[in-house]
Amino acid sequence: MIRVELPAHLRTLAGVKGEVTLEVQGQVTLRSVLDALEAAYPMLCGTIREHGTLKRRAFLRFFACAEDWSHEPVDALLPEAVAMGKEPLLVVGAVAGGNGVL
Repeated sequence: MIRVELPAHLRTLAGVKGEVTLEVQGQVTLRSVLDALEAAYPMLCGTIREHGTLKRRAFLRFFACAEDWSHEPVDALLPEAVAMGKEPLLVVGAVAGGNGVL
């Protein structure tokens, strides 16, 4: 069982509260987890990855075991703690902008 934590706006869109649990067949990679997430919650298709290219949306980041996985190959194996359900895969809405002046 894979645990995934989504940002609030995606939880609202998917109609879920708290983290999502998914069954992933085969190797646990970012691609296989996102495929399972989109299969279970089709309303999320196109929100995390672009429709045609399946590339990560610019303002979303992926974290596993306190490490940024946003630029890792999508077919790289996720850490064992994520694959075993001990740690969640975090989908985080990135913060951008601002000039640092208050």
